[in-house]
Amino acid sequence: MSEESVNIYQAKTEFSRLIARVEGGERIVISRSGRPVARLVPFAPERATRHPGAWKGRVTIAHDFDALTTDDAAAWFDE
Repeated sequence: MSEESVNIYQAKTEFSRLIARVEGGERIVISRSGRPVARLVPFAPERATRHPGAWKGRVTIAHDFDALTTDDAAAWFDE
């Protein structure tokens, strides 16, 4: 993905236009003296907070879940 690079002065004077472009999916690098210092990217909401144990009591694992039978070995390892 190519990113356009603009200097800080241009970013200040064209900020609203740059934001509109970012809203359209573009990514823009802001540079100072030719050195990249920031990137404008479309906003992506934070992932939902995980709550360990939320599925407790809803899922059961068979007692032989991790048992490797000779049929399993043959299927997995061509034995």
